Amino acid sequence: MVKRTGPTNPQLKGLLETLEDRSRSEKIPLWKRIADDLGRSSRARRVVNLSKLNRFTQADEVVVVPGKVLGSGVLSHKLTVSAFQFSGEAMKKIVEAGGVAIPLQDFIKESPKGKRVRVIG
Repeated sequence: MVKRTGPTNPQLKGLLETLEDRSRSEKIPLWKRIADDLGRSSRARRVVNLSKLNRFTQADEVVVVPGKVLGSGVLSHKLTVSAFQFSGEAMKKIVEAGGVAIPLQDFIKESPKGKRVRVIG
């Protein structure tokens, strides 16, 4: 049986520690769930296209994607999207739709309680 080693990306390791610490200290299960999702192998990590975000969200919502956001599709309304990674095209389309794309590291600082946040992916 192969021993699971976890992620090797130093940025991801730091983010996972921050999420787990915030989950413990603030007693917020949202951050623990996101840390668990990001701690998976890169093949099992979530990848979400803008078309899915457009379909399953409404205007002015705050969305967290525990993985990567890709630029396939059209975003027709304003969203605040936070994710571990964004493709260049996804960032461009989110901003063109009037939304904001925030890296997960910064989002944790802006919204420590995680209120009114949807997890998609």
